[in-house]
Amino acid sequence: MRDAFAPKFFFRNPHLQTLLGRSKYRLNGVEELHRSSTASILPCGEGVRLLGFHARRPEGASRGLVALIHGWEGSADSTYILAAGAYLFRRGFDIFRLNLRDHGESHHLNAGLFHGALIGETFQALRNIAHLPTYGRLYLIGFSLGGNFALRIALKHGRKEEIPSLRHVFAVSPALDPYKATMAIDAGWGVYRRYFLNKWKRSLKKKQALFPDLYDFRPMMKTRSCLELTEAIMVYYREYRDYHDYFRQYTLDGASFAGLSVPTTIIVSRDDPVIPLEDFHALPAREKLHVAIQPYGGHCGFIDMPGFSSWCDRKIYDIIDQS
Repeated sequence: MRDAFAPKFFFRNPHLQTLLGRSKYRLNGVEELHRSSTASILPCGEGVRLLGFHARRPEGASRGLVALIHGWEGSADSTYILAAGAYLFRRGFDIFRLNLRDHGESHHLNAGLFHGALIGETFQALRNIAHLPTYGRLYLIGFSLGGNFALRIALKHGRKEEIPSLRHVFAVSPALDPYKATMAIDAGWGVYRRYFLNKWKRSLKKKQALFPDLYDFRPMMKTRSCLELTEAIMVYYREYRDYHDYFRQYTLDGASFAGLSVPTTIIVSRDDPVIPLEDFHALPAREKLHVAIQPYGGHCGFIDMPGFSSWCDRKIYDIIDQS
């Protein structure tokens, strides 16, 4: 990218950038997106259902469809999802905001429990989304863990199954190695550990209340780190030997990107407090893969101040517009 993200000096702090990306002040102008959005439950095979929200351009003339996937313990209504969706909606695109399993208000849809390796159902959800009216153009944007999902969807596309009309995949601050990301959350600024741990525990309590015969998470409520809770919850993920085996299922390294068949752009910052940067330096050059490492931006931040506008949203739009 020719122009790097260069916020004013006082807004370069990575923690501030991370918080600004989730600020409610970014939600100015999302009303039209909300009014145009209709809930949709997507069948994703083996009885799995995922919840999303489809916003169609009111005049019926769309430049394409953009699908958005949120991060861990986020939702289709996360600030960064709504802000990006509204920005692209105003520029002529239909928007589909997808909830991963057990995110948002979707815990009741499936008895099975969410985990990061559930790529099959998410890939099928994108295939279903691709059959919505898109005028032959589908774009996928994932943030954080959703960026990991987006990259795995890009890699799966073209190998066994294709997603019709998929033109470009974007991953913003994606977690390539979930074990390292979990360790960074636990070892870093305590606010992040408490934030993710508390949201995860609330989600598990909701799941237990809906399926009391299947789950009893009460012993896990005393865990004090994300890794400790991951290790404890392995009793419900019996297909994996341990949490190391589980994390390996959705870890992406340089070899993972061999055979990538769809243009894919990764946007990440050097100062991301959650995602280790060395994983991106280790990625080899690939024809379809572009990695844009920015000097600033925090985790899913990239916010220009004053004004709360998103440099990242603008760059993604520019790439789509020029393709």
